[in-house]
Amino acid sequence: MSFGWHRIWKDQFVSSLNPGLTADASAPLQRILDVAGGTGDVAFRMLRQAHVVNQNPDTKVVISDINSAMLAVGRQRAQSLLPASQQAALSFLEADATNFCCPEGNALVDSSSIDLYTVAFGIRNFTDIPAALREAYRVLRPGGIFACLEFSKIASADKNPAAAIFDAAYKRWSFSAIPMIGQLVAGDRDSYQYLVESIERFPNQEEFRDMIVDAGFVVGGHGYENLTGGIAAIHRGMKPIDA
Repeated sequence: MSFGWHRIWKDQFVSSLNPGLTADASAPLQRILDVAGGTGDVAFRMLRQAHVVNQNPDTKVVISDINSAMLAVGRQRAQSLLPASQQAALSFLEADATNFCCPEGNALVDSSSIDLYTVAFGIRNFTDIPAALREAYRVLRPGGIFACLEFSKIASADKNPAAAIFDAAYKRWSFSAIPMIGQLVAGDRDSYQYLVESIERFPNQEEFRDMIVDAGFVVGGHGYENLTGGIAAIHRGMKPIDA
């Protein structure tokens, strides 16, 4: 339905973060938490970037998801797609991203224990996005990075005639074609209708950036990078060094 662009966006997301590259060669360990990443699409890319491109086999990735069935798919895919060394650097955690605590109140993810927190095409489905952002802030170490890849809004559609045409065509495709494809291919129109409606409800780039700042993060520049005219965007925030 994205004509393959979601793969390009994920590749851009991972390459822009360049996991495994550390400034301090004496402490190469990098701890990454990939949230709502059950099937492993982004986590596997990060492991390859860290272990193969950046030659940092000490990079570890935890895939967290609230859905146990999605995590099961991720485990199966890891066994078939990743070499043993990368499988050994990967772990799975069933948890709610708004509160990484077990029922007894003990933290499943310790405070200030993560170097890089990533979430791709998942945060718009969270029941409480501000709570998830606060939890991301808690688990990241000072200087750690929050990075989010999510569907967004066509850039400057209200000011640029070409962008306005693109925006209109995109919305027509989203609300007409995507639910129909969901019905024909998956026999599930309702889930795909929800998909396009959730994208429409999600805050625009500036609003979501402000939510990230409100959670305590600092952002550079605009705080986001538009992809394909703003259909998707990469957001980044850093937990202050003195936090």
